[in-house]
Amino acid sequence: MTNFADSIVLHEDEKEFVELKAIIKKKIGFNCDQYKQAHLKRRLAVRLRANQSGSYKEYMDILMRNEAELQKLKDTLTVNVTELFRNPETYEVFSKTVLPELVKSKGDDKTIKIWSAGCSNGEEPYSIAILVREFLGGLTKRYSISIIGTDIDEDSLKKAQNGIFQLKQLEKINKERLDKFFTRKDDGNFQISEDLRRLLKFRHHDMISGPRMFGFDVIFCRNVTIYFEQELQEKLYLNFYNALNKGGYFVMGKTETLVGPAGDLFEPVDVRERIYQKR
Repeated sequence: MTNFADSIVLHEDEKEFVELKAIIKKKIGFNCDQYKQAHLKRRLAVRLRANQSGSYKEYMDILMRNEAELQKLKDTLTVNVTELFRNPETYEVFSKTVLPELVKSKGDDKTIKIWSAGCSNGEEPYSIAILVREFLGGLTKRYSISIIGTDIDEDSLKKAQNGIFQLKQLEKINKERLDKFFTRKDDGNFQISEDLRRLLKFRHHDMISGPRMFGFDVIFCRNVTIYFEQELQEKLYLNFYNALNKGGYFVMGKTETLVGPAGDLFEPVDVRERIYQKR
């Protein structure tokens, strides 16, 4: 049987599309113009179909009077794949290649500063923290370690600060790590140990229009810029380059490519895993 919502033909009027984007920016602070428009339209179509709306205007009317739909739209636009150690092979190279070189280069300077840009619910920065803790072991206390996770979604940041995850988000965590770094809660979920949570800070930050950040040894920004237009990608990669300390490392998503001037400013460490070093 055909679902009625699936059978609706969307009428895409460009003027209405522009008006809808303005409402979205005003209501939930999401700047649609910075994203690939084809991708944006696909995400919007999900909510139009869910509300049986045949046009952007019909959907605008719903948005203006329905707070619950505003939240659902925000969730759809900022949807993330949530899992610790996503693409484990990337973390493997980071652990075996980047961390040893980074710690070696530090010498007497015992400060390590890492930025997870677009950190969602904290899966990435917590994965990084586990690797740093495992690598340094008993020497961890000798270092000043700062792992900063930033995102534009306040709800995601609240979840990240709690450090609580469902078992399905921990499928790539072996039993040894689970026992060492997590505590099982009464509801069956798992919380990151307080010892590990102390290494992390989470803050609201818009990597596009927010204040510039500097002084990092490593920046992770994975599976975020893929949604942006190329001109914006080029700008962001330069910003990340400038935010890194001399010899710092940049880790991007496996489906992303360094474009623009930044391509000549980074030295490949592992092309397959998209890990680069500031020249």
